[in-house]
Amino acid sequence: MKVEVRSVTVTVDGDRLIGDAGFVAEPGTVTGLVGPNGAGKTTLLRCVSRAVRPAAGTVSVGAEDVWRAGARSVGRRVAVVAQHTGGSVGWSAGETVEMGRYPYRGLLARGDGDTTIVRSALSAVGMAWAADRHVAQLSGGERQRVMLARALAQRAPVLLLDEPGSHLDVRARLELFDLVRGVGATTVVALGDLDDAVTHCDRLVMLHRGAVVAAGTPLEVLTAERVSEVFGVRCAIVPHPLTGRPHLVTAAVP
Repeated sequence: MKVEVRSVTVTVDGDRLIGDAGFVAEPGTVTGLVGPNGAGKTTLLRCVSRAVRPAAGTVSVGAEDVWRAGARSVGRRVAVVAQHTGGSVGWSAGETVEMGRYPYRGLLARGDGDTTIVRSALSAVGMAWAADRHVAQLSGGERQRVMLARALAQRAPVLLLDEPGSHLDVRARLELFDLVRGVGATTVVALGDLDDAVTHCDRLVMLHRGAVVAAGTPLEVLTAERVSEVFGVRCAIVPHPLTGRPHLVTAAVP
């Protein structure tokens, strides 16, 4: 399902966080939002998820404007894995994942297939052992996996992820991106690691000070000149010594 963000502006208390920004994520692709801290990556994601309403512009998922649709309708189309997971620490992992079924049957009802879907989602992220474990007892990386399982249980055609590897070790991060790719959803992911962006994304949207400064394939967007200007570092894209795929390395500006 296509995601289209057109000429979006976001203001908070008179401050402009996003200005006339837009991008298109084609069905089944992985689109990365990259940029330094404060560039607007999370804010733009939250516009797509209907958490932040733009002052101007439109956001649509499929043929539907998310702000003309009801929250439950959007919940059936868009699943979110936020960077911070504190809101679910009062529940077990299984209960947390089951929340992904709410757009289909409300807070109190339970569908016949929900238990199977929840178990399948936890197994997919390697967390079946924690179904009855209190989320507060889990590590940051384990919580992140539970939140991904909740998104998988939502069975939405669009998946939004905000810095999904920030709490994961190296192996878990690689497994997470492989899992996301295997889901086949239209995925939009905010990334702080530029090498993850090169390795795992089909297209990138680079943000700087709330504006889109480049969009295209990773090799088109992450030029040495642009990375130096936006991030203040030197970079080079070279073949990975183990996989042969493009690999981005950075160094401080002398």
